[in-house]
Amino acid sequence: MNAGTRERPQSDKAEVFNWQSAPLRPEQKKFLPLPTFSRGGMDNLLQWRLFPLLTLLASLVVFFYVQNRSKAGKIVSIVKEDQKRPSSKLGHVIDYGEAVVMPGLIDVHVHLDDPGRTEWEGFPSGTKAAAAGGITTLVDMPLNNFPSTVSRETFELKIQSAKERIYVDVGFWGGLVPENAFNKSALEDLLNAGVLGLKEGLSLLAKYRRPLLVHAEIEQDPISNLGLEDGDDDARSYSTYLKTRPPSWEEAAIRELLTVTKDTRIGGSAAGAHLHIVHLSDSSSSLNLIKEAKNGGDSVTVETCPHYLAFSAEEIQDGDTRFKCSPPIRDSANKEKLWDALLEGHIDMLSSDHSPTLPELKLLDDVTWSYGKKYGVTLEQLASWWGERPAKLAGQESKGSIAVGNLADVVVWEPEVEFDLDNDYPVYLKHPGISAYMGRKLYGKVSATFVRGNLVYEEGKHASAACGVPILAK
Repeated sequence: MNAGTRERPQSDKAEVFNWQSAPLRPEQKKFLPLPTFSRGGMDNLLQWRLFPLLTLLASLVVFFYVQNRSKAGKIVSIVKEDQKRPSSKLGHVIDYGEAVVMPGLIDVHVHLDDPGRTEWEGFPSGTKAAAAGGITTLVDMPLNNFPSTVSRETFELKIQSAKERIYVDVGFWGGLVPENAFNKSALEDLLNAGVLGLKEGLSLLAKYRRPLLVHAEIEQDPISNLGLEDGDDDARSYSTYLKTRPPSWEEAAIRELLTVTKDTRIGGSAAGAHLHIVHLSDSSSSLNLIKEAKNGGDSVTVETCPHYLAFSAEEIQDGDTRFKCSPPIRDSANKEKLWDALLEGHIDMLSSDHSPTLPELKLLDDVTWSYGKKYGVTLEQLASWWGERPAKLAGQESKGSIAVGNLADVVVWEPEVEFDLDNDYPVYLKHPGISAYMGRKLYGKVSATFVRGNLVYEEGKHASAACGVPILAK
């Protein structure tokens, strides 16, 4: 949670994208204070009062004033308690006790399936569920909806569909397909319309300083080389599925991608462009290639997902399709290495890769916190993985941290509250009961979520009207 505003640089590409996620120093791991939350009255101001928990910050009590007008509520002041001027306008105050106030979560990889497949998800149910999980910003992938977001026309349909139907802010990635891949004019139309980046086109993106996102798997090994040709493997076994998508597929795709990312270095022909690898599963050779590219100055980032950090292939029961994803969930040794890479800063951020019926979109904080506690994960790290770094990738400099001038996107939650996940949990608005986490004990209860200063979720209840805003690239 960084104080102060940041201007997004326009001329130095390295400052925009070529950032490395250095591991936190020991003194930085002493997290920030646990707060109370207060809501102001007559002046439409929201107020957070942070009570320090640690010796490092024992003398600090901070107030946040958040102006709440229309859909542009921002943090307008941060002061020490003894600097606060008494005011009769504060009116009614809601105190959230020892709950934690954090920047609202940002998920840069979701599939909301709207328009065209709203029986799968849809903007209202998807964004309400996001709010219940403390998420204030989503970035929607270009596929699974119909039509796909691959042109100015299809993008404008998406924007029209989102209006007055989203309960959190939503941005959009564009898609690269054969019909537009070699059509510079069509791609520029799509970028000029406001997509935040493309999923799959690099050199043109340098001009717009937006990222290229890639699902990194290339089929390498024919079935005959995977040990499946004899038919002895049980098709219902997860180990059989695992064999069909080996780590070599991720490695081959990443190796090929990194042949062009050298051009993203300062002075390169694609300087200003950036490669982002989505949902990394392989923690060995694939991750090593990414480390080498970063060390060489390539503008590259990588994400992984909560399900790769929470589960291992050995524990998945035969026929349990809730765990089937691409790339697949790998073994426990791979999971441990992913945690190491995340904590050491080699993996930059987390995303859900939410697609309808999956749980991750709704329980990002809870799941990461519940499974990360034994690895010493701090609240400060959560705020970075789910806030500041995703905001940077999506070019949203006014989101991702609690700072003067930033949008008042905030989640209030209680990290130590334990609960059993069942069908009655309030985040499941569509297809309840189909969750890989069902029946498990989790930690971390979201009390309230604010988007641009507007209360969109509190204690199981959603706002009556949608107040999210479609986010367009500038």
